[in-house]
Amino acid sequence: MSTTVANHRTRPPAQPASLRAKRLPKYAPPVIAVGAVAVAAAVVYGTGIGGPVLVVAVAALLYLAGLFAAAHAVEGRRSARNRTWSALIHSAFVLAVLPLASVVWTLVSKGVERLDGNFFGTSMNNIGARDANGGAYHAIVGTLEQVGIAALITVPLGILCAIYIVEYGRGKFAFAIRFFVDVMTGIPSIVSGLFVLAFWVLVVSPVFNDGRPGFSGFAAALALSVLMLPTVVRSTEEMLRLVPAPLREGAYALGVPKWKTILRVVLPTALPGIVTGVMLAIARAAGETAPVLLVAGGGAAINFNPFENNQSSLALFVYQQAGDASKYAPARAWTAALTLVALVLILTIAAKLLARRNRLGR
Repeated sequence: MSTTVANHRTRPPAQPASLRAKRLPKYAPPVIAVGAVAVAAAVVYGTGIGGPVLVVAVAALLYLAGLFAAAHAVEGRRSARNRTWSALIHSAFVLAVLPLASVVWTLVSKGVERLDGNFFGTSMNNIGARDANGGAYHAIVGTLEQVGIAALITVPLGILCAIYIVEYGRGKFAFAIRFFVDVMTGIPSIVSGLFVLAFWVLVVSPVFNDGRPGFSGFAAALALSVLMLPTVVRSTEEMLRLVPAPLREGAYALGVPKWKTILRVVLPTALPGIVTGVMLAIARAAGETAPVLLVAGGGAAINFNPFENNQSSLALFVYQQAGDASKYAPARAWTAALTLVALVLILTIAAKLLARRNRLGR
């Protein structure tokens, strides 16, 4: 018995044949991709059945088939399926990014033509079809005022509505609020413009304008607030629901009132997501044309007063210049579109930086 145990103890342990599984070399996927493109181009152009788009589609299919076959031969079926699905996911990402990159490239390449002081310092007042000058200063002022007023109306109202739904709302009334918010999410922008036109411009504004209906930037802000409100409410509601319940329970256990818990714990925790929803609503409002055209009327002159007379916006300026017969109008339209995108981007970055300063987010 002791001899058997001693022989067992002195026997060297068995060594595994290999600790590493076989893998494709790193150069294999690029080589397969180049070969797939070459074969697809030869087949498509050789037979004359299509162009570059068909070459890319056929090359993608050949690449997936070749990658699966090579990985199956070297690494096995399981690894081959993993590589194939990873390639499909990366391909979907590229397909999603390509249109965005194309839009950005087109916008920047065509919008830099009128990036000058004249464009940002003058309006279209007294600018004829043969005049190369003229800018969007009046439209920038209108966009900032209209979107700013709409945000001042919508953001507090939307956040308070979401707080009620999540923290206090129970029963049929809360269900009715959610239902109407969902309905408002799908309202076309032209409907909100018609609503403000019928209510504010034709009924309310004559009371303050000697019986005459009056277009104004404030009316446009009201129409934009109708479009912004459901986005703010829904995004804020979802962010508040993501706040962990133990945070609320811990505050209640310490004797903190519910309103102070919401103000000091729940809102700061959900602030980054709330800011994202608010910026989405602002971006949508800044790009709307129909409500501004219906209730603000547009205009070529600079108007700093949002409560009187016609007022333009960048989105309306792009629409008007894109349909103008002047050969100088397309350049103005592209530069105004680039300015609008840059303005929304700057506001989004600034809001994100401010949201990061909350104490619970550090």
